[in-house]
Amino acid sequence: MRITGLGHAGMFIETAGGSILCDPVVGPSFFGSWFPFPDNRGLDWERFGRADFLYISHRHRDHFDPALLREHVPTSIRVLLPDYPTDDLETDLRALGYDNIVYTQSGVPLEFGDLKVMVTPLRAPSDGPIGDSSLSVDDGTASVLNQNDSHPLDLEKLLSFGKPDAYFTQVSGAIWWPMVYDLPQDAKQNFAQLKRDAQNKRAMYYIDKVDAPHVFPMAGPPMFLREELFRYNGWGEQNDSIFTDQAQFLEHMAGERPDQKGYLFVPGTQVDIEGGDLSVSQTLYSDAEIERIFSDKWAYLAEQRDSRQEEVRAEIARRAPVLPPDEMLQEIKQWWEPLLRRARTIRNGVGGMVRFRIGDLDMVVDFPKAKVREYAGEDCIYWYTIPADLVSTNIRDHEIDWSNSIFLSMQFEVGRSGKFNEFLTTFLKCLSRDRIEYVENWYAEQSDQTEDAQIEDWTVQRRCPHLRADLTKTGKIEDGVLTCSLHDWKWDLASGRCLTTQGHGIRASRVDEAVAAGS
Repeated sequence: MRITGLGHAGMFIETAGGSILCDPVVGPSFFGSWFPFPDNRGLDWERFGRADFLYISHRHRDHFDPALLREHVPTSIRVLLPDYPTDDLETDLRALGYDNIVYTQSGVPLEFGDLKVMVTPLRAPSDGPIGDSSLSVDDGTASVLNQNDSHPLDLEKLLSFGKPDAYFTQVSGAIWWPMVYDLPQDAKQNFAQLKRDAQNKRAMYYIDKVDAPHVFPMAGPPMFLREELFRYNGWGEQNDSIFTDQAQFLEHMAGERPDQKGYLFVPGTQVDIEGGDLSVSQTLYSDAEIERIFSDKWAYLAEQRDSRQEEVRAEIARRAPVLPPDEMLQEIKQWWEPLLRRARTIRNGVGGMVRFRIGDLDMVVDFPKAKVREYAGEDCIYWYTIPADLVSTNIRDHEIDWSNSIFLSMQFEVGRSGKFNEFLTTFLKCLSRDRIEYVENWYAEQSDQTEDAQIEDWTVQRRCPHLRADLTKTGKIEDGVLTCSLHDWKWDLASGRCLTTQGHGIRASRVDEAVAAGS
């Protein structure tokens, strides 16, 4: 088996039973903000486009590049479609002409001659754009797990496919916290450090659990080549950003797990595996070029910025004309209010008003009353400042996921009163009737919390209130605070209060109290 790195989360897997093109992206994506790091334009995209199968893990635009697909990947290719609860990804692919679709089932292996594959999707509101997935591949000579951005809860089921020889996983998250937030600089630096630590901790959790002999960090970081975002590359010019690169994570992993074999996986990296033996070579960059990319990263990034501004300008030229404020308000009102009326759980979870300053429009979304109107001085729990051309473009394109467009672009500002509100973020990436109905039903199903388990001296509900992880496997208690290692959410066990976000309380009691209550 041979795996070639294509940049970001992209890879080309050649097996005894056929080849798979995974998440090919050149970009830029998210309103021209994200470019793959390092530059991957020099790859032979015509060759990779002639794969037997296409696998798009999820709809995020740093994994799904319609322009690249149109140019290099024939529409006759067989598409391995993850089994998602809504058909947004399938609709996008069919709009590009990809009709030769293989409908996978969650966690069910499929065989194509010598090639065996399994796609394992996640379906929670917090998983990517309402879904994320991983790909398992085995051809009799080797087995690999491309976990991608997904954070699976049931690792036993995932690994029932077989222990992988090589494991490819995300180590640099896709998020806008805390970079765009209205915070003092020292607070941004502190929160950025905490976020980087949490991402490292989560990645190490999976590396330990999968226990593959060979690990390849991937799926990030991006290059920010727009002038106003350049400072947020990597850990930031002022140490206030969260994007750990491949070399930095490998250094971290070496300190945490010195016996683990880890490798750089960048555009052109070629991994050959057979019978447990693995070799790694590079087909695009020289050793000296790779050394410079990581050791003199800011100089490399500056060269990329200076040479690629035409791509930035071309993206800006594709945006929609700015709508007048009154027209924009009416468009959003007609679009969002019917969704708000259907989103009872989300409205209650947000529980207040959210202000949007969009160019000359100043509006408020009143979640309790399911209304969109002009801002009139109300106290708000969140306040956004967003360029009007971004919103006008999302209105023109009817973009139903603003996290997959505006928010990951980082071309906006936001402030909040209190903690992170997951319900608000969920609403803003579920701007369609299908998504709202799915999410409302999903939240309703999470109310069944009948099973308890003992963790150290506490009896707690077994399932994490966030994404239903088994806390006997992912939970750790320190000084009365329970932390779920998958996403670093925390609870004060004495009160059951979530310390990470509004709502999502946990049921907990000390073991002696639980025994007394049952006697």
